[in-house]
Amino acid sequence: MKIGFVAGESSGDLLGAGLICALKKHYPDAIYEGIAGPKMAEAGCQQLESSESLSVFGIIEPLIHLPRLYKLRKSLIKRWIQSPPDIFIGIDSPDFNLHLEKKLRENGVTVIHYVSPSIWAWRAGRIKTIKTAADKVLCILPFEVSLYESHEIDAIFVGHPKADSIPAKLDEKIARKFLNIDSDEVVAILPGSRMNEVSFLGDIFVSAAKIILKARKNIKFIIPIASPSLKSKIELQVSSAGLAENFILLDGHSEKAMIAADVVLLASGTAALESALLERPTVAAYRVSKVTYAILKIFGLLKLNKFTLPNLLMDTPLVPEFIQNNAKPNLIAEAVINLLENPEKRKFISENFSRLKDELALNANQRAADAVISSIKCNS
Repeated sequence: MKIGFVAGESSGDLLGAGLICALKKHYPDAIYEGIAGPKMAEAGCQQLESSESLSVFGIIEPLIHLPRLYKLRKSLIKRWIQSPPDIFIGIDSPDFNLHLEKKLRENGVTVIHYVSPSIWAWRAGRIKTIKTAADKVLCILPFEVSLYESHEIDAIFVGHPKADSIPAKLDEKIARKFLNIDSDEVVAILPGSRMNEVSFLGDIFVSAAKIILKARKNIKFIIPIASPSLKSKIELQVSSAGLAENFILLDGHSEKAMIAADVVLLASGTAALESALLERPTVAAYRVSKVTYAILKIFGLLKLNKFTLPNLLMDTPLVPEFIQNNAKPNLIAEAVINLLENPEKRKFISENFSRLKDELALNANQRAADAVISSIKCNS
C-alpha cells in the first residue's frame, strides 16, 4: 500500500499529519510519501520535498517561482505514473495540486482533494477543473458541500481539525503566566506566516499598536512569530517604531498568545478561524501587492463582501475587516480600542464563537481517514 501526498504550508502539514496518524491505525505498514512538512514527516511521511517549497501566494508574486514549481510538479507526475500510489491526496495548494491531480487521475490513480479551494470567494470557474482532477473532495467548511453537489462532484464535510484540537478550558490567566505577562490588557498580533504578508502588514500593525498604546497605557503586545525566517523582519519593524519595550516576541506559541489576549489582531486567513475557535474577539486585515489587487478587481475575480472565515460561517459578522486600501493603522487601532473598551461586547463575541466551535468539531482527522479508506476499498 502506498499513499501519495502533496501538502502546502504549515496548515496543510497539520492536516496531513492528522490524516496520516488516523490512516496508520488501518494501514500501519503503508508507505506514505510526498511533499510534506515537519509534522507529516514526524507522523511517518517520506519527505520528497518540504511543504515550504509551495509557500507562495498572490497572482503576480508566484510567477518568479514558476520554473521551479513546474519542474517539481513534473518530477512528481513522472514518479507517480511510473510507480503509482494506491491513492493520492492533495492537501490545499490548488494551483499546484489540481494540475498534478488531473494528470494522475488520467493515468488511473484515485485522487482525493482535501480542503476545498475558495471557489465561493474567487475564481469560481475552478470547480470545472476540480471535477476533472478529483474523485472526491473533503471539505472543512459546512457550506461547501452543496456547491460541489450542484456540479455532481462527490464531496464530504469532515469538520475542521483545528476545532477538534482546541483545549477544553481556555484560561487567560494561565496563558499569561506561562508567557510571563503581567499587564492589565493584552493584544496578540499575528501579521502572517509568509514573508510577503509580514512585509505588507507588519508595519501597519505596529503603527496601529502605537496608536492603541496612547489610548490604553498598561497594555502589552505579543507577536508569536510563525517561522524563524520572519524573526529579523518583525524585530526590525518593532524596533524601528520604538516599541521594543511594549512588545513580547515569541518563537511560535500562537495558541498560547491568542488565549492570553483580550483582542487578537491578525492577517485574515486560517489564523482568523483559529482565533474564533479560541473564542477571542478578533480584528482582521489583509493586503496584497497593488498589481495583484488591480487584477482581482479588473477581472471581477472577487465574489465576496466578507473575507474572514468566521464572518463567512456566521449569520452576523463579528470580525471587523480591513482589506487592502482600508488596512490603515488608525482604522485598525480604532476597532481594537473599541473592543478593549467594551467587555460586554467581547463576551457576546466569545459566546458566539463557542457555538461555532461546536459546529466544526466533528473529529475531522478520523472522518477524513474514513473517506480515504472508503475510496481505497472501492478500488480493491
